[in-house]
Order: sequence, then C-alpha cells, then structure tokens
Amino acid sequence: MQNNAYESTCKNIGCEWIVDALDCIPDRLRDLATMQRLCEAIIRDLLLHVVGEPRWHPFPGEGGVTGLYLLSESHLACHTYPEFGTATFNLVCCRDLPEWPYEAMFQRELGAGHCDVLVIPRGVRRDRSATGLSSTNASQWESTR
Repeated sequence: MQNNAYESTCKNIGCEWIVDALDCIPDRLRDLATMQRLCEAIIRDLLLHVVGEPRWHPFPGEGGVTGLYLLSESHLACHTYPEFGTATFNLVCCRDLPEWPYEAMFQRELGAGHCDVLVIPRGVRRDRSATGLSSTNASQWESTR
C-alpha cells in the first residue's frame, strides 16, 4: 500500500525505483540475452518509451553486464555482479507507474532469493530525522534550503 506522499508526488513529478535482486544465479547475471529480456519486459509491461537504441556492455571473463535505456520518461539502468549474485536496477520515471512484480520476475528469470525495492518520490523535501539518516550518513540525502 502506498502512502499519500507517494501518490501525490509520483503522479505529478515522478519516482525513482531502486531495486536489488540478491542471491541470483551467477550464470544468468552474465547472460546478456537474459538481462535484455528482463529489462524489455519492464519497459513493455510499464508502457515505457525507449528513445534511441539501448546500450549494453558485457564485461569480459566472469564479469556481468551493464545496460542503459534512455526513456522519454527518463531512464532504466541495470548492472549485474555475478561474483556477488546481485543485479541492481534503477528506474526513474516522470509519471506514475503501476506496481510491477519485481520479486516474482527476478526470482523466475534470475533465480533471485531476495529482492529489495525502494521507491523514492522525486521533488520532495525530506526531513532527515524521518528518514533515519544520521549526520554520518546524511550526505546520501543532502538538501539545501
């Protein structure tokens, strides 16, 4: 269930989805076609619009892949770390999006044992005390008045 701050901001300015898929099958994280299929499913299912050609970079040897889609709504980035069994995704969109089954899809496609999804409304002034950030890690949410 989404709160009012999410609903009012994401519908007007947009949100950022930070998604970590953990405990994945390393070979799937190295497979360019698997990662492309997964990103294309996100784009298709959420009715996003790709601008130009996606850019992909497979790393040599046992390395993973990095992908970037420029969207008319903003961007989708993907980075995989087979040595850690992890894939990270960052989707920024300037409009409200329906929920997408990240956990189920990443479990099916990547063998993910765990999935974290963080949704951050953009254009919102944040109270550091409400975020749980201390002065030692507050640089993550620097804000000027």
